[in-house]
Amino acid sequence: MSFDYDLFVIGGGSGGVRAARMAAGTGARVGLAEEFRMGGTCVIRGCVPKKLLVYAASFSQAFEDAAGFGWDVAPASFDWARLIAAKDAEITRLEGLYRGGLTAAKVTTHNARATIADPHTVALNTGETFTAAHILVATGGRPFVPHVPGAEHAISSNEVFDLAALPKRVLVVGGGYIASEFAGIFNGLGAETHQFYRGAQILRGFDDEVRGHVSDAMIARGIDLHLGTVVTAIEKRDDGLQVSCTNGTICVVDQVLYATGRVANTEGLGLEALGLELGRAGEIPVNTYSQTAIPSVYAVGDVTNRLNLTPVAIREAMAFVDTVFRGIPTPVDHDLIPTAVFTQPEIGTVGMTEEQAAKAGDIQIYRAAFRPMANILAGRDERMLMKLIVAKDSQRVLGCHIVGPSAAEMIQMAGIAIKMGATKADFDRTCAVHPTAAEELVTMKNPIDVAQVT
Repeated sequence: MSFDYDLFVIGGGSGGVRAARMAAGTGARVGLAEEFRMGGTCVIRGCVPKKLLVYAASFSQAFEDAAGFGWDVAPASFDWARLIAAKDAEITRLEGLYRGGLTAAKVTTHNARATIADPHTVALNTGETFTAAHILVATGGRPFVPHVPGAEHAISSNEVFDLAALPKRVLVVGGGYIASEFAGIFNGLGAETHQFYRGAQILRGFDDEVRGHVSDAMIARGIDLHLGTVVTAIEKRDDGLQVSCTNGTICVVDQVLYATGRVANTEGLGLEALGLELGRAGEIPVNTYSQTAIPSVYAVGDVTNRLNLTPVAIREAMAFVDTVFRGIPTPVDHDLIPTAVFTQPEIGTVGMTEEQAAKAGDIQIYRAAFRPMANILAGRDERMLMKLIVAKDSQRVLGCHIVGPSAAEMIQMAGIAIKMGATKADFDRTCAVHPTAAEELVTMKNPIDVAQVT
């Protein structure tokens, strides 16, 4: 059978664009449809603009700390409109690079919404239809906002980057990494910041000690964090938005941001009509080669709800191209992936948490908690945390967790060693770089008593 394309990609995010470009590089005829902007969540309304806002928010502390190092800094002022304009310009530049890369690879792009009509046919909302030997779904995810009375007055992480002005009072609802990052952003930019989370501690799924350390630091920095707090209603009043909770808490703010999780962007794609059964969060079930139950249809990235990180989506896309277009069956490796959370202070983590490792066997914990050098002259009490989880028998490092300045940069390098199977002895015989915070990773000599860890 003759097809219009060898591959048709639905979604122009990081995974979809990488798959399209790399497949085209093998000589395949590739089409791609994107209904919004190229770059997907990460580039347009996710990691990239968020990191820019994190940088902006960090300057408030830097201005304060400068005095301890002999600088007299005039009272600082912040202009939200200038920041957003600069952010928008950078996003536009990046989107241009994405489009340019597709054009250079000779990928045919369609600025349209695509649905799957049958296992080899896609239909665009322009009225066009195309056939393809393979279809790749890379439509990502979208924010989930609970059905709470008055939720229409709130915004999600999609809209937060386009606010006309910085709210004076903000409530962030949620306890995951997106919620906690935005609480830090608003707090750092000078807004009165509240964070409500229904659970007993924020950042579920991370190492418990890391969660507590970050939570305490966020509170010390001025975030009004309420745990075990469930929002029941949002009411618009003359003086702002009144938020009521199950425990009797009432808060009046200018803006409510919901960051309570994400769901797969599969609604209306036509998948159910193909007989493809979706997961509980709307995700597309796939095998280790990113193939669905329909042999010609594949999916990568957040839409599969495996490990929802941009670099993972890119690796899944590369494995897909190797498998389908290069004839090299390549399963996706989701093991020991380093990740960062840009809370303030930030987190870098790779491998098992202490809780996970303890269930798997006997472990040793190496830990250092200390004030970074920059905090001493600045007069800040905030401490860094570094933690290694080691298997007692093999001495292999099972996990590494860092909280503090440049944690994300450090964990990328630590991730290489841990992925290679480094042991504690390998860390020990690596010479320290002094004076740095990272040297603590190779100078922790004695394990702590696990029973005494709090």
